[in-house]
Amino acid sequence: MKKLLGRLLGKGVSAVRPTCTAILAAAGSSQRMGGENKLLLPLDGMPVLAHTLRAVDAAQSVDEIVIAAREEDLLTYAELCKTYGIRKPVKVVVGGATRQESVLRAALEARADAKLLAVQDGARPLVTPELFDAVVLRAAVCAAAAPAVPVHDTIKLARDRRVTETPDRSMLFAVQTPQVFDAGLLKAALQSVLTEHAALTDDCSAVERLGKAVYLTDGDEENIKITTPLDLIVAEAILRRREEREAEE
Repeated sequence: MKKLLGRLLGKGVSAVRPTCTAILAAAGSSQRMGGENKLLLPLDGMPVLAHTLRAVDAAQSVDEIVIAAREEDLLTYAELCKTYGIRKPVKVVVGGATRQESVLRAALEARADAKLLAVQDGARPLVTPELFDAVVLRAAVCAAAAPAVPVHDTIKLARDRRVTETPDRSMLFAVQTPQVFDAGLLKAALQSVLTEHAALTDDCSAVERLGKAVYLTDGDEENIKITTPLDLIVAEAILRRREEREAEE
């Protein structure tokens, strides 16, 4: 896969591949972290967001980065990009009251020639450049793509704690980020969500509301989202394992 991505994203194709802006959703309230900004918590010696930024910066498919942030974090995130040597052009913009509003604000700040918008959770610091590139390549063909991993647990639907259905696990997937879309499609989908005050938890859902198909690519079990203190412990363990694997190669 790495060799294939390298050929597709190499010098021979870079001039014709779709221009892609990565949008980092980083304006959340971190309520499950007690209100402390989880993106600035240390992970293996540097902030969570710095890990995410470095991975996106290394993705060959990305041309620029736009970070949607809380107003009080604008300068902090801008300085963080300088401190950790982010090379791609970066804009930091004020997010909104909801994820969809934040992503739309960032999307409107993307470069005018961006054909694809790749929405990445700032709190997924273990995403790899290779995963990012693979999803962007898929979206360049189908207009909407996201990485996902099969659900291993049995899932129950319940009302008032009474089980109403047990879905077929073979059809269930846990969706990750980046979620990558045709730029015009994502902007239209998010505008529709905000106009109709729809409550959604991811950007794929906004596109699905318009009747558009979203295609899944292979996700990565290590591409976890930092939501609770336990997630930080797991992320530290994954990083240690990665370092051990690299040392063995």
